[in-house]
Amino acid sequence: MDEQRRVRRERLRWHCRRALLELDIVFQRFWARDEELNEIDEAALEKLLAIEDHDLWSLVSGREEIDDPQLKSVVERLRRS
Repeated sequence: MDEQRRVRRERLRWHCRRALLELDIVFQRFWARDEELNEIDEAALEKLLAIEDHDLWSLVSGREEIDDPQLKSVVERLRRS
C-alpha cells in the first residue's frame, strides 16, 4: 500500500470515531476485522461518514435502506461487524 493510500485509510479510521456509541462500536469492530478496502470502498466509506450519525445509524441498523450499490456494499459489511 502506498503512503498516500495509507494516510487516507488512517484518516478514514479517525473519522469513524462517532459521537453515537452504537456507531462507534460498529466501526471499532469493522476495523478490528481488518477489513480489506479497495479504493472504491474507501470512497464509499468516506461518503457514508459524511452522513449525520442518527441517519447513518438508521442505515447500519437496517431501519432504512440505501439505493447506491457501492454504499450499500459497505453498509452491509458494517452490519456484519
